[in-house]
Amino acid sequence: MEKLLTRDEFREKTFDRDNHKCVVCGEQAIDAHHIIERRLFSDGGYYLSNGASLCEKHHLEAEMTLISPQELRDTIGITKLILPDHLYREYEYDKWGNIMLPNGNRLKGELFFDESVQKILNKGDVLKYFSKYIKYPRTYHIPWSQPDRKDDKYLKDLSYFKDKEIVLTEKMDGENTTMYNDYIHARSIESGSHPSRDYVKSLWGKIGWEIPDGWRICGENLFAKHTIEYNNLTDYFQVFSIWNERNECLSWKDTEEYCKILGLKTVPVLYKGLFDEELIARYTRDFDGLNKEGCVLRVSEAFTYGNFRRSVAKYVGKDFVIPHGHWSKNKIILNKVIQDDKRGTI
Repeated sequence: MEKLLTRDEFREKTFDRDNHKCVVCGEQAIDAHHIIERRLFSDGGYYLSNGASLCEKHHLEAEMTLISPQELRDTIGITKLILPDHLYREYEYDKWGNIMLPNGNRLKGELFFDESVQKILNKGDVLKYFSKYIKYPRTYHIPWSQPDRKDDKYLKDLSYFKDKEIVLTEKMDGENTTMYNDYIHARSIESGSHPSRDYVKSLWGKIGWEIPDGWRICGENLFAKHTIEYNNLTDYFQVFSIWNERNECLSWKDTEEYCKILGLKTVPVLYKGLFDEELIARYTRDFDGLNKEGCVLRVSEAFTYGNFRRSVAKYVGKDFVIPHGHWSKNKIILNKVIQDDKRGTI
């Protein structure tokens, strides 16, 4: 990893590298611009490869995202991609951490609803390019979760949860699925059709009209076996979060109440109460050696999309191993549900 600089060092080294000239037009530089917004970084993002010397005009254009981060890197000759840990390296982002799609559209990131970001994006007349659909964020691992999982990220500690009421749920081995009132997709917003998605699409067809505009319901599609075969599911679709039009995750209490209204099931709850690290450690140890994937820890209160990486963490059991080859390429093995008093046997 590139050396983290102080704020003053960042400004000085960026200007020195660029000869105090705007890297776009060659005029006198007035700003050491963060190519990716520093608020997205847990450490401030003061890396030389995240800096660009810009004049007033082009600084404003970069803030309005009329000049993309990659255009700045290419102009400067930066080959080292510096991104916040929780962002995905396979995507291109604008200055504010919004995903830029190949077709010119964008997906709303964690800073999208920030008042200052809304103002600058509106000034650049780019709000029209944003989709209402939102990619589910990366979930960090609890520090003692299964180690060395490729491309996964780990919390340094669980101090954020201290003195907070938390909910611990079972991590179900299915496909991350999101429902809106006019669309449904798997983890990838451009996910196509697959026979294992037919059930959740049918369910969405019945309840989608009841989802408020701008809201989304996120859950696990458990219709087909992935690694674990289930024989006693309460439903093939189990909810783990609901988000409102401001991209805020509802409290767990509100999530359960809204699920009751729609006749949906939540993922199994293992514990609700005040955070206790020793208790969490005991629960996670119980998953080792079991035919289960693990568990998910979240604060029970509502939180913003930007606080997701601090408010939610997962534990994957040390004996859980994903087989070679993607489950979707294999013959579908149907999981089984138990009797449901409202819907009958599925």
